[in-house]
Amino acid sequence: MKNATLLDIARELGLSPSTVSKALSNHPDIREKTKELIRQTAKDLRYFPNPIAQSLKGRRSSTIGVIVPEIKHDFFASAISGIEDVAFQSGYTLLLCQSNESFEREVVNTTVLMHHHVAGVIASISQNTKYGEHFHDLQKRHIPVVFFDRALDDVEASRVVIDDEQCAYNAVSFLIDKGYRKIAHFAGPKELGICIKRKNGYLLALRRAEIEVRERWIRYGGLHEQNGYDSMSSLIAEQDLPDAVFAVNDPVAIGAYQRIKEAGLRIPADVAIVGFSNNKITTLVEPQITTVDQPSFEMGRKAAQVLIETIENATTEIQEIVLEAKLIPRGST
Repeated sequence: MKNATLLDIARELGLSPSTVSKALSNHPDIREKTKELIRQTAKDLRYFPNPIAQSLKGRRSSTIGVIVPEIKHDFFASAISGIEDVAFQSGYTLLLCQSNESFEREVVNTTVLMHHHVAGVIASISQNTKYGEHFHDLQKRHIPVVFFDRALDDVEASRVVIDDEQCAYNAVSFLIDKGYRKIAHFAGPKELGICIKRKNGYLLALRRAEIEVRERWIRYGGLHEQNGYDSMSSLIAEQDLPDAVFAVNDPVAIGAYQRIKEAGLRIPADVAIVGFSNNKITTLVEPQITTVDQPSFEMGRKAAQVLIETIENATTEIQEIVLEAKLIPRGST
């Protein structure tokens, strides 16, 4: 069935297309009774406005672009829900892009969003992104950018984050207070900001407790289950087991968990595990995994609020919002 147009509504009511357009835009020149009639007719005819056409005509878009590394990741799925919640209430729609942890694909994403004339962009960068010229290109076209969770230091933009270093420090200090001393860290990519901060928190906790830092127990990798599995495999093969593992995120923790179980080791009696982000799967294994609860939904909500405020007030103010994240102790420790 073909979508109705402004002309269809005008013909149905015997009005001019310009009158219909003004009424649907809530123009003060049109009487309220006429507006109500036109709105009801538009609903009956199943008229849906074209947001791209509206943006080209009115020089303002009602679409927000969102770029995330992975939609399947619980953290990002929850953040997207938070973004959509605020956007819907404010009359905006989302155009969602996935970088799939690829810098090159992220650059393509920003180009696509520019071509769609989005009003602004909310982004969490890929694990391979080291510089932000593509985000500068958005800003040069007066498209505001707000980062959440993962941000770039070379792009002056608002951001919604947690204190990754402090959260990691708290998690490792918790392990130390529990009596663990041989604590490994399964780190993420060496140059990704959140991974650097989480490793720094790990190191700070060991040093303040006067525990030797063993570089061989810091294993760098990616941010997926296989990376945690491989890091744990290498330690088992080297017969150099720690008594606890602090993982950069929950997928890495799950990978380590799987390998520990395969080796016939007990959690936490032989090796304890702490993850990061409070992925749902951490409660579906036995024992459940201790983790840091990142407020992903609220992070998305705040990012959307900041972006919409920036768009509608045409402000250039840069905000940094740091949300609280708490450790959730569970059976794996």
